[in-house]
Amino acid sequence: MGVAIRRAGEGDREAVTRLLDDAFQNDPVSSWVFPDAEDRRRTHPLLMGAFLGIVLEAGYVDVTEDGSACALWLSVPAEAHEEDEDGPAQIREAVDPDNERIEQIAQLTAQVHPSGTAHEYLWMIAVSPERQGEGLGTALIQHVLDRCDREHLPAYLEASSARSRTLYERLGFTFMGRTLDLPDGPPMWPMWRDPAPRA
Repeated sequence: MGVAIRRAGEGDREAVTRLLDDAFQNDPVSSWVFPDAEDRRRTHPLLMGAFLGIVLEAGYVDVTEDGSACALWLSVPAEAHEEDEDGPAQIREAVDPDNERIEQIAQLTAQVHPSGTAHEYLWMIAVSPERQGEGLGTALIQHVLDRCDREHLPAYLEASSARSRTLYERLGFTFMGRTLDLPDGPPMWPMWRDPAPRA
């Protein structure tokens, strides 16, 4: 059975933010950014909304037709470009000014992000907790990886758990050899996928 996928737009902002919040509330990295569970319940949706706003503006969001899963992608060019150094601080200011980890996570992931090769960056993927294990996330990722193979583009992501790392390995991603270890927090696994050889 195929999974119907469409491109999300402004009208999907509220539903996709809610989906991201539901899917990542108990994620190891979200739990590190917001160690207090009550604070996380209150503030985490704001961070997810900020992330979604960035990707709606600068990238693209694929969503299953029934709204139960989404993937946030950025197309990263090969040439070096000036990073928006104020971006992480602005997100922190808008979401939770007293939480330095909001700014820190953006800076740390930027430091390990590969440069010099154009690629598709899977920033986040979310599946409704009650729909996980049905292959929706795989279908969303494969949808873009098929295009990557046609256009001979690599893809990159950071896995936020050992379980998700295993899932990404099944899709052809390879651990780049060095974890991103959050201070007093969990590891993240930078992963790269070269396009399939042309037939």
